[in-house]
Amino acid sequence: MSGLNRIVIEPVTRVEGHGKVTILLDNAGRVQQTRLHIVEFRGFERFIQGRPYWEVPVLVQRLCGICPVSHHLAAAKAMDKVVGVDRLTATGEKMRRLMHYGQVLQSHALHFFHLVSPDLLFGFDADPAIRNVVGVAKDPRFSELAVHGVLLRKYGQEIILATAGKKIHGTGAIPGGINKCLSAEDQARFQADIDQMIGWSVDTLALCKQYTRSHMDELADFGSFPSNHLSIVRADGAMDLYDGLLRAIDAQGKVIFDKVEPEAYHEVIREEVRPWSYMKFPFIRALGPETGWYRVGPLARLNTCDFIDTPLAEAERQEFKALAGGRPVNVTMAYHWARLIEVLHCTEKIRDLLADPDIRGTDLVATGSRRPEGVGILEAPRGTLFHHYRVNDLDQVEMANLIVSTTNNNEPMNQAVHKVAMDYLDGKTLTEGVLNRIEVAIRAYDPCLSCATHALGRMPLVVERRDASGQIVDRIGR
Repeated sequence: MSGLNRIVIEPVTRVEGHGKVTILLDNAGRVQQTRLHIVEFRGFERFIQGRPYWEVPVLVQRLCGICPVSHHLAAAKAMDKVVGVDRLTATGEKMRRLMHYGQVLQSHALHFFHLVSPDLLFGFDADPAIRNVVGVAKDPRFSELAVHGVLLRKYGQEIILATAGKKIHGTGAIPGGINKCLSAEDQARFQADIDQMIGWSVDTLALCKQYTRSHMDELADFGSFPSNHLSIVRADGAMDLYDGLLRAIDAQGKVIFDKVEPEAYHEVIREEVRPWSYMKFPFIRALGPETGWYRVGPLARLNTCDFIDTPLAEAERQEFKALAGGRPVNVTMAYHWARLIEVLHCTEKIRDLLADPDIRGTDLVATGSRRPEGVGILEAPRGTLFHHYRVNDLDQVEMANLIVSTTNNNEPMNQAVHKVAMDYLDGKTLTEGVLNRIEVAIRAYDPCLSCATHALGRMPLVVERRDASGQIVDRIGR
């Protein structure tokens, strides 16, 4: 747009992947446009085509080094359907669940302690030289908290190592089941530390709650807006991070759809592509792209479920929902509170699984009759993750569609950027703290931009040539 001043935040910091924010201001300093651009592209949906279906759970997790387990398990769930397995063995499912809870625990711990806590502990306007994880670790007030964060994440990573074979890009899940059970040594080692992990989870959650409550005057409206929410939910209404049926609600809690089987996701969810981002924009089909966008992740999961099936986390969920009088919580910064409730839930689930004799069973793989198509959906740390594959008679993948957690949150993140820019920058003085606030709003969603940059079909491309003064002299697009 000509005649406007352009502000660029590049790169967006303390997130996984590469992105930038552009803000256009008129000569009076009024915000005219805001956009979160995802500037990297990774075409996994294309280049896994032609590969044997049994390779897919290992291949697709190369999308990311932060949440590979989520892609590994979502793809494995889809391939379960391809090999005709609707129900895993008890050991197969419980080992996968243990792996998944370890993944959510380590990812949430990384995000809160390493990426988010500097903003909360030092303030949005603090000196950037100390507003980072090194500053947290060096500050004697917070050094113990930093240690707990490192050890919580380490515990989750060790769970992944024991169940998947490697901390990053493991091979534990295979079509129809799992390739190993938990050893007696690992079981005893994890059981020795699990009560400490639960205790640290409770303490960290208490810190986040106290912060959120004491700053609610600012946080309630910070990057916040009414929205739809989507997640999978267990058949009885419980939050389930590994398996369930799709449910979506609106900003007031009214059900938009419920109990949708994973295979029918395309009947309720659509996607659109916009020319200024490599990330797609999903929306609820019945509502359309203008009003049908939705949030996913910890905030959405606590809003959509009826209860959590572990006692400590359920008590915390009830306190959390009281923020909005039992209605959906639409406070963007409450993502952190919700995320730490999930950390507590994961440690409780890990404790229960470690005490389950099936975790050391020997019946690892179920069998069935081959099918041409499979869909796997689970709740990754950042939200609902869709993997959909078709396989031909030669056992080769011929179609793949991935709707990644951060992709689902694409429009909400853009909405949050615009809301903060309008509240803190529109007609006001530009400062580093103002720009950081825009990043704070993005970080609330814990985006994994590397995972989310995919597209089906033909991507829009624009090439511009500018002269020495910055004026466009030639432009071509497709």
